[in-house]
Amino acid sequence: MDNLPDIVGKRDAAVTTRRILKVNHAGEFGAIRIYGAQIAMARLLFPDIVPALHDMREDEIRHCRLFHEAMPARSARPCRVMAFWSLGGFVLGFLTALGGRNMVWICTEAVESTVHRHLEDQLAFLEGRDQELHALIASIQDEELAHLREAEEKQTARGISHALLLPVIGALTDLMIWLSTWGDSSWMRAEMARSGKA
Repeated sequence: MDNLPDIVGKRDAAVTTRRILKVNHAGEFGAIRIYGAQIAMARLLFPDIVPALHDMREDEIRHCRLFHEAMPARSARPCRVMAFWSLGGFVLGFLTALGGRNMVWICTEAVESTVHRHLEDQLAFLEGRDQELHALIASIQDEELAHLREAEEKQTARGISHALLLPVIGALTDLMIWLSTWGDSSWMRAEMARSGKA
């Protein structure tokens, strides 16, 4: 444990920044797929929630584009596991929509709360390192938090499905983020804890 500061000091901040961009771009793409599947099902089963889902999806499309546009200046490329984000997002959106309105909003709450935590870690890491990307993520985080609040408000019940689904979806989202950043998501969290920011 005493060697931890030496290991941290050897990390290349530019590599971590590129990984942040890759995972954020991939995550937004996954969110687009979640909302796309939910919208397709909701049109058939509960069309009253389609406008809200559509608005959230439009936000994610814009976020995805903004992260993609930020890549070239930092020599970043899209994530190699985009197909997993695409397939995982579609399946998650489809299955939660089959579970009903409440399940859709539980899914949004679980994903957005996990994303919010990772964005907090990224913002702490980028502070003083890349102010432009820091500002971009901070502005996107505000919209993601609005999605989270809306999902919490729209839930009609917080029963067993909420208690079971929230941690499962959160854990799956964490795993995808960890894999896409080659473990840097854990390192950033540990760095925050050491500096007293967590």
